[in-house]
Amino acid sequence: METEETISHPGFLNSGEAGLPFSPSPLPFSCDLVAGIDEVGRGALFGPVVAAAVILPGCALPKLMAAGIKDSKKLSSSRRITLAGQICELATDWTIGVASSTEIDELNILQATLLAMKRAVLKLNVQPQLCLVDGNQLIKDLLVPQQTIVKGDETHVSIAAASIVAKVWRDSLLIRLASKYPLYNLEKNKGYGSQKHLLALQQYGPSRLHRKSFRGCQVSDHLTEAQGVGL
Repeated sequence: METEETISHPGFLNSGEAGLPFSPSPLPFSCDLVAGIDEVGRGALFGPVVAAAVILPGCALPKLMAAGIKDSKKLSSSRRITLAGQICELATDWTIGVASSTEIDELNILQATLLAMKRAVLKLNVQPQLCLVDGNQLIKDLLVPQQTIVKGDETHVSIAAASIVAKVWRDSLLIRLASKYPLYNLEKNKGYGSQKHLLALQQYGPSRLHRKSFRGCQVSDHLTEAQGVGL
């Protein structure tokens, strides 16, 4: 392995470049193939937790800078969709990893999140030299060097790209599931605990895709009224 050094790489941007908030942090060794890893849906009551792994080439950086890439939570839905399309078109490789609501209940949300991240990395066709993982937890049993970065979606472009791709993919899934589970207003809340969602849980109980181990889903099981409408 090469000696540690701080390198200039499309995985991060210097603060102030093109007016973006990203700031540099040292990578453990010089590398060209860096995968940004991030997840969405960790706090939702319904549906899977979804992770994305994104490898960006150097040529993608100025285009994504010009497009105003940033943490997905700071973008409108329409901007995320547009940027996700650009990211997927420009990326050297990108993948999605999922952990189901059943796996969340069995493992706990942290372990399920790390599992989704691992699945995303293992699905990459291009082997990364380094994974930049949003948060402070390493992915277990991953045979690729990795570095955790707290609030990495605010500081590293590749992680911000992964957050956008994961968010758009999961939102699209929840919109499709909304027609099968119409009681919970999923097209609006994307599985999170909105007032309408919580009231529906109290009235009808959880569906099979709800996270039964989450407090918001632990309500009386009143499924009779909801039978035949997708529960």
